[in-house]
Amino acid sequence: MEKKFDVKIAIAHDYLNQFGGAERVVEALHEAFPEAPIFTSIYLPHKLPDSFRKMDIRASFMQHLPFLEKHFKKYLLLYPLAFERFDLSAYDVVLSSSSAFGKGIKKGPNTCHICYCYSPMRFVWRYEDYIEKEDLGVAIKLILPFFLNWLKKWDLRTNESVDYFVAISNYIAKRIENFYNRRSDVIYPPVNTGNFEPSADVQDYFLIVSRLNAYKKIDIAIKAFNELGLPLKIIGEGPYKKQLMAIAGKNVEFLGKIPDKELPGYYAECRAFIFPGEEDFGITPVEAQAAGRPVIAYGSGGALETIVENRTGVFFREQNEGSLIEVVNRFANMHFDSSMIRENAMKFDKEKFKDKIREYVEEKYREHRDAKRK
Repeated sequence: MEKKFDVKIAIAHDYLNQFGGAERVVEALHEAFPEAPIFTSIYLPHKLPDSFRKMDIRASFMQHLPFLEKHFKKYLLLYPLAFERFDLSAYDVVLSSSSAFGKGIKKGPNTCHICYCYSPMRFVWRYEDYIEKEDLGVAIKLILPFFLNWLKKWDLRTNESVDYFVAISNYIAKRIENFYNRRSDVIYPPVNTGNFEPSADVQDYFLIVSRLNAYKKIDIAIKAFNELGLPLKIIGEGPYKKQLMAIAGKNVEFLGKIPDKELPGYYAECRAFIFPGEEDFGITPVEAQAAGRPVIAYGSGGALETIVENRTGVFFREQNEGSLIEVVNRFANMHFDSSMIRENAMKFDKEKFKDKIREYVEEKYREHRDAKRK
């Protein structure tokens, strides 16, 4: 009979200086493996929920660099060194949570390294997309290309220490195969679906919940709804807010950042959730579905894997206002079952993620251990 799975596990994560989708994964990984320490380059507790203060987080030497909170991007070339300096040879499993540097962690000769990959390093492999997504200074934009060749070589070299890749979506699995020539398994990121529930009181507005960055393509939605004359509520803050407000008609309402406890109500009472950008996975469309509401999304990226066309939402195929207008008009004559929509969202529930990642780590560790014994 197989022995109980009782091994030493370490978690590695690129950096802990903000709370977004990747940090939600770290939170879930900690719940799945509560005894595992978390190794990271930098850790800013005040930028993260209180739950992180209960974790065993071990930051690198970078933690003591000056002006870290404001200028962490300027230390770009130190991140590889930060992870290479960690000694994780005593651990049976290293589970790296990474889109950049975490997978460069050093491991022992018998350690099983599983990388939960959000994307291959964007600023190396998709430079133009990265520049659009990140609020970088002029100096960094000028300097960065000179270091990309070195970083690309480092990124490829660190793949040798990864025994198994896990992608956040099939969309990213294809990217891993294209850039790394490695296959990967897919385990979708966790979503707190239990925070949302359908409402019988659906109102006459459409909804966007997003950080207000240029790459989110919210301007497309605003232009479309200006022409449609339908009410659109936008929740979120970001550097592109002034530009978006400048083009918005009176039917478009900016609500800014709202308390987490109020957000489910906005989701549950909207006619539909609008998702005009392209994301590697996309948590907000799943949250909307957990609230029983259909999603009108650009038909690309992770949305194709989280939305069932004509059952939990509908896609517009060209990323422009004309295509979105056409689909919103078609949506007006469509019927959606809120219980069916919510049922689809439950596939991405955090508890299911935790079960899947525990099963996967155990399976791959045993596979790796047995291969080493041969």
